[in-house]
Amino acid sequence: MDVLHAAMWVEDVESAEAFYTEGLGLHRTREFESDDGATNRFVGGKSDTEIQFKYYADGEDPDGDGNAGGDQSSGFDHVAVAVDDIEESIATLTEEFDSELLKGPKHLEDKDIRIAFVTDPEGYTVELIEQIE
Repeated sequence: MDVLHAAMWVEDVESAEAFYTEGLGLHRTREFESDDGATNRFVGGKSDTEIQFKYYADGEDPDGDGNAGGDQSSGFDHVAVAVDDIEESIATLTEEFDSELLKGPKHLEDKDIRIAFVTDPEGYTVELIEQIE
């Protein structure tokens, strides 16, 4: 188990990236567009943990609901945690901690991972990521 990244919605991705890279010495690690049309840009440091900036190029969420339960208006979207067995983790969290399964599990074949989104006790979204070997 490991914390992988925290995700936040930003309106000005260039300013956000400059703050964390030029101001704090982090560096851009990757970028991709998700199925919902949001662009996802990541910055990181010496460890594998990253900060994910989520944004829409035109500033508008086409579905109006953010990604898998995250709240675009609050700025916070989710925290991602690596798990060994996604099905077991979902079962434990939903049965023992009253977590709600928001989305998934889904296999992302191009990345060789399985993902799911659940709620924590405060209602925040947690992305579970299982590496497929």
